[in-house]
Amino acid sequence: MQTDIARAFDLTDRAAVVTGAASGIGRAASILFAKAGANLVIADRESGALAETASEISKLGREVVPVVMDVSIRSEVEALVGTALDRFERLDVMANVAGIMRNAMFLDVTEEDLDAIIGVNQKGVFFGCQAAARAMAERGGGSIINIASAGMDSPAPDISVYAMTKAAVAMMTRSLAIEMGPQGVRVNTVAPGFIDTGMTQRHWIDGDGNQDLEARDTMWGQMSARVPLGSIGQPEDIAFAMLYLASDASRFVTGQVVRPNGGVAMP
Repeated sequence: MQTDIARAFDLTDRAAVVTGAASGIGRAASILFAKAGANLVIADRESGALAETASEISKLGREVVPVVMDVSIRSEVEALVGTALDRFERLDVMANVAGIMRNAMFLDVTEEDLDAIIGVNQKGVFFGCQAAARAMAERGGGSIINIASAGMDSPAPDISVYAMTKAAVAMMTRSLAIEMGPQGVRVNTVAPGFIDTGMTQRHWIDGDGNQDLEARDTMWGQMSARVPLGSIGQPEDIAFAMLYLASDASRFVTGQVVRPNGGVAMP
């Protein structure tokens, strides 16, 4: 069977929802989906940065609806999916990207931090999967893309709760893929390695935006030394993996964990 490569990755006039779209991987994925032709509903808690993402998408000539919301609140996630259905009368792609990290050694994790991380990273993804799967099942197909992390494969100090929630995302992906396969809904996870985003930049950029370039170079050197490819990942590296899963190019792929991590974890 001959395949038109451009068509295989084309998202023209499809509708995508992306959470965590104000920055990092969520922003990169939103813009790349738009470049592939999709119309979008994008969501985040950061209204200003979310508006910047929306502006970039508008410049590409695609429709975009920014929604300020909290993925840890089920009703808001359901309303987010409802916004896509109301505006575009379809939902083809759901990318559950929103996530948080709070560093603490296992014995020092507070109940407040435990609840917050689970609320966004685990419950938020679960709610997004539920709402999207229901909408997609009615249309007979769609792609759900969840974001995990290489942290679930390689234990490290002070990220136990984060790693736990990302491992949970991988398993809920498999469970949903089994249940939704007969309805034509594909469900996959992307587990990035160390990526140059706000989540990692906080180690060398303070609350006022001041950069400690020496601290950055030290961390990048340490992380690169652990990666077989010897480099730091960029948000676009993850976005391209997500585009593959969003498009017809991956029509025979479900229940999988795709690991764009430079080789740092090879389970």
